[in-house]
Amino acid sequence: MRARFENAGVIPVLIFEDASHAAPTAGALIDGGLDVLEVALRTDASWDVLADIMKQHPNAVTGVGTVLDRDQMKRAFDMGAAFAVSPGLDPDLVGCARDLDLFYMPGVATPSEVMQARAMDLKSLKFFPAEAAGGTAMLKSFISPFSDMSFCPTGGIGVENAADYRALKNVFCVGGSWLATASDMVSGNWQSITDKAKQVKK
Repeated sequence: MRARFENAGVIPVLIFEDASHAAPTAGALIDGGLDVLEVALRTDASWDVLADIMKQHPNAVTGVGTVLDRDQMKRAFDMGAAFAVSPGLDPDLVGCARDLDLFYMPGVATPSEVMQARAMDLKSLKFFPAEAAGGTAMLKSFISPFSDMSFCPTGGIGVENAADYRALKNVFCVGGSWLATASDMVSGNWQSITDKAKQVKK
């Protein structure tokens, strides 16, 4: 799974208010070359969205983000989610993911949290909220003391700074919601989503 993230380079973080937007949004991203999709569990539509994307686009690697408790993780796993992501580090969720054999990236923002994750034998972490937590400067400072750790920064990342993050040796991918915005979905501008996906794959 880690290799799929690396190959994608950019992971769309998808927030849906309307489940009917799920399949066309996912299709537009896949057409643009991005087939690893993170459905954020932040709205009432999220679970319907997850089910619809996995049904309509079974070859995509679809997982869930903003996982805050065991029930969410187990429900996502039972539905067939390929991975899970959390905004913070909770040892209980790490244990749950291991019990389920589910690829999991908890979030970290400080050296202490990185050390805690490392002690749990985690090597691939979400760095969140990336910009607010120090951005590329913070990640650069992690390289020397945490040479065996790598990160997927998310939070405040867009077209203007994604390349700066991706250029760092300890970053294996980035995540962001700019690829499929609410305005794109509401207006049905699927071509815009595809174009943005193609741009980051260049």
